[in-house]
Order: sequence, then C-alpha cells, then structure tokens
Amino acid sequence: MDFLMSGLAACGACLFTNPLEVVKTRMQLQGELQAPGTYQRHYRNVFHAFITIGKVDGLAALQKGLAPALLYQFLMNGIRLGTYGLADAGGYLHTAEGTLSRPRSAAAGALAGVMGAYLGSPIYMVKTHLQAQATSEIAVGHQYKHQIFPPQSWKVALVAAMVSGIAVVLAMTPFDVVSTRLYNQPTDAQGKGLMYRGVLDALLQTARTEGIVGMYKGIGASYFRLGPHTILSLFFWDRLRTVYYTYTK
Repeated sequence: MDFLMSGLAACGACLFTNPLEVVKTRMQLQGELQAPGTYQRHYRNVFHAFITIGKVDGLAALQKGLAPALLYQFLMNGIRLGTYGLADAGGYLHTAEGTLSRPRSAAAGALAGVMGAYLGSPIYMVKTHLQAQATSEIAVGHQYKHQIFPPQSWKVALVAAMVSGIAVVLAMTPFDVVSTRLYNQPTDAQGKGLMYRGVLDALLQTARTEGIVGMYKGIGASYFRLGPHTILSLFFWDRLRTVYYTYTK
C-alpha cells in the first residue's frame, strides 16, 4: 500500500507541476555551450517562458511529456517512499531500545532514493526529450523527433483516460469513503444516522480520528474500479466521435 499511495500522490502533484518541468527543461537547454550574449534568448524568465510556449507551441505544449512524467513519478516516488515506509514499519530504523536511529534512517533514505532514481532514469530521459520538442521558432537544445503515438491514434485517448482516472480518484476518494460510511451507519427508529450528522460531519470526524490516510482508505481498489470505467468510457466516446465525423463529412 505504501508503494501505491506514494506513487499516486506523486502522480497527482505531477499533473499540476509538469508545466513547470517543461519551462525548466527549455530554460536549462537555452544557450547550451554558448557564451552569454551570443545566442537568441527565446525565454527571458519563467513567466515569459510560459507565455511564449503557450502562444507559439499551444497550451497543450505545457503538458508535453506528461505520460513519461507520470510514470517516472509513480516509479521513483513509489519506490523511494514505499521502500522507506517498509523499512520503518519493519523496525529497521530503530535501535534495540526503540529510539529512532539517525544513521539507519539516513542510510535507508539514501538507498531508497538511489533505487528510485536508477529505475526512473531512462523514463526521465524520454520525458526530457519530449519536453524539449518545440517549433523551430523557439526551439532550444537538440530536437529529438520522438512521437509516442501517431496522430488520431486510439492510444492517445487511452493514455488520457488513464491520467484522468488518477486525477478523479485523488479528488473523489475522500467523498467516496464518506458516502460509504454514511450509507452503512446504524440508524435509530426514525431512520436518523447514529454516527454522522451529514457529509461535512463525516469528513471532519474521519479527518480528526484517522488522519489523511483514513480519508484515502481503499484508494487502490477505487482506482482499479474507477480507472477501467473512466478509461473505457473515454475510449469508446473518442472512437464513436471518430466514426461519426468520418461518415458525416
């Protein structure tokens, strides 16, 4: 569970931070091995880079490399945080007296970090290549011509659905937990719930008593249930739209 929760949490954050990764990659490649003042600066600062990329490459370009970025975050953080969590749960980070050992904790953290970085490195390379891709007008660095999926491929819809499934599960699981508990709580003779007064009360009680982990109980099962549903729904919707527009033109 530590691996899954760590990986999903990192993927959720990646959906919001990936545009910054695109900007960072472009700015770091700009003027590569060229003396200052001898090259054209397409990106003057972070905000200018956002505007330039969105204007020239399109807003979708700010999410370039999202698929490998999600996979990288899931693997790296899932392995890193999950391995450390397992070491902590197994008691390897504590001394015989039960106190936390700083040397053991540091060693476990370093080992988990190395494992995550090593396994995620090839995916990070692909992500960098895709995020550097730009139109010739604002291109920086070497331009690889990777194309994960051909235009209009059904695989594009499939990947988009998988990503949206992660976002939906992260946003909806706390409410799903509360819904399940409200439906399952005992009631009095008048049918009034004995444990929760309503949605807000159930959210507050769960958060206070069980913490953030309690709000995400069953998140793995939720994704494996909601993920396929979202994937198939969006996939069939995309296919039906393609067929419709093909035969109505």
